[in-house]
Amino acid sequence: MELAHSLLLNEEALKRISEAKRPMFVFEWLRFLDKVLAASQKSDIKGSQKRLVEQLTAQITESPGPPTRKLLARCLALIFSVGDTFDLFETINKCSDIIKSKDDSPSYLPSRLAAVACLGAMYEKLGRMTGRSYEDTVQILIKSLKNSESQGRFEIMQTLEKLVFGLGSAGFTAHKDIYKACRQAMTDRSMAVRQAAAKCMHELVNEAPFMSTTELEAVASLCFRALDGSNYDARCTIAKLLGNLMAAAQAPKQPNAKVKPARLEDVLMILASGFNKGTLGGFLKTSSAGEMIKGSNTISREIRVGITHAYVEFIKCMGGLWLERNISVFLSHVLELVANTRPSPSHVDVVYARKCVQFIMRSVIGGMLGEKAQIAAAKEICQIIVKQMNTVGEATVEASEGKGLGSDLSVSQHVLVCALHELGCLVLRLGTSASPLVAEPATGIVEPVVSVLIHPCHAARLSASWCLASIAVALPSQLTPLLDRCVERMDKLRSSPEAVAGYSSALAALLGGVYQCPLGIPHSKGKQIFSIAEELLRTASQNSRLSLQRTQSGWLLLGALMTL
Repeated sequence: MELAHSLLLNEEALKRISEAKRPMFVFEWLRFLDKVLAASQKSDIKGSQKRLVEQLTAQITESPGPPTRKLLARCLALIFSVGDTFDLFETINKCSDIIKSKDDSPSYLPSRLAAVACLGAMYEKLGRMTGRSYEDTVQILIKSLKNSESQGRFEIMQTLEKLVFGLGSAGFTAHKDIYKACRQAMTDRSMAVRQAAAKCMHELVNEAPFMSTTELEAVASLCFRALDGSNYDARCTIAKLLGNLMAAAQAPKQPNAKVKPARLEDVLMILASGFNKGTLGGFLKTSSAGEMIKGSNTISREIRVGITHAYVEFIKCMGGLWLERNISVFLSHVLELVANTRPSPSHVDVVYARKCVQFIMRSVIGGMLGEKAQIAAAKEICQIIVKQMNTVGEATVEASEGKGLGSDLSVSQHVLVCALHELGCLVLRLGTSASPLVAEPATGIVEPVVSVLIHPCHAARLSASWCLASIAVALPSQLTPLLDRCVERMDKLRSSPEAVAGYSSALAALLGGVYQCPLGIPHSKGKQIFSIAEELLRTASQNSRLSLQRTQSGWLLLGALMTL
């Protein structure tokens, strides 16, 4: 293989070795050439450039495999980047002729793929140096796309992506044609082709203003369809495209006085429509946000997960400072995603939606905001909790008047579960820095969380219990006061089934967090809670309305005491 380490291909040595070893010899030569060209000057290759280009273009028709194809393309691009560009257009034409060939035999496919890869590498590396040749190249590639198998479509999409990147705004005349080709490939049956098309679309979003203005809804709808049935890699790429598209619509990279940026509400509604319905369905024409979000068709989990990642990507593109300024709008919108349960045929789908919303909040708030901004976010979440509990109070009054429980209670539990989960995570992350959140009783986070312990829905009560435990672990000085508060409230509301269940679960959660607090709790607290558990079990049979809650709560508290 030492004979392969030369600037020009040693054709004599290549002829002497066996047919089976020749591809390895060529590959080794290309590896060496790739390293040499990267460190070469124009004068180093001036004398041998013409012959070198001839040898490389000859290898295109030798049916190279994928690794060789990749190296071959990179070496060709490097030669014209380092040396002269006299033979550039001739090389582009040779590659185009290979692609245009009507030979459909399997043996010719590697040569066609190599030619496509070489074009992509040259346009990516040389960009505007290729002149107007890109116009013909784009038409040839798009025409070839219609009759290509999946591997060919994948390579063509990659080449179009590199062409858009390399030419930048100079290739604007081809952007519409490339966009049309990508639209077809975005719903291709091959996931690799979908992924390549999404990457090409991503480059178009960066370079073509029409993508995030006049075609905003069309591209978003296309992304929703592409997410359906997608695999992990395709889903991540499409989500990145969608997030960047929304960011470009909200904050264009090339401001245009004639076209106004999309409003934040409109951008968020596009994503919300996809999350809840899997399609746009003319969201801008609906009379209210509620009508837009409330759909009747179920959507696949792939779409919902993809849009979840798109939300995160969108916020990351907008930046942490933008998030700080719009934290109230963001939190209200994201929590509203789970406020409607009607499109979901089962509780499992609702829980799945909750997990998606929790992922969005944790990725963005926990990963992008500083300490002060996280404290502000925690206060915003508390305001949402208070608002939801006020709604619950009104719904409970209606139920007592015989008007029916309504949908408000079932809706509020999902919002509260997500809000309390994020609040607990924030407090745990902040640690003792979260002390301002509990310092003032009027504006603190403890009272809103405690108020959820009497929520009619079990999931909301459990989330509030976990959140209280998180506060106690982050701020150990709050552990004993929280225990006292729960014991006192439980004693006052002993005739309420929800209060018995809620405060007992809170006590159990607080006891379960004691081992994480080095100072622990006074010994008398354990005795006091044991007495409460004993009394609950003893009086369980006295009231049939409270029998189940008292029995469950008593054993729950005994189990929690065993962790001390």
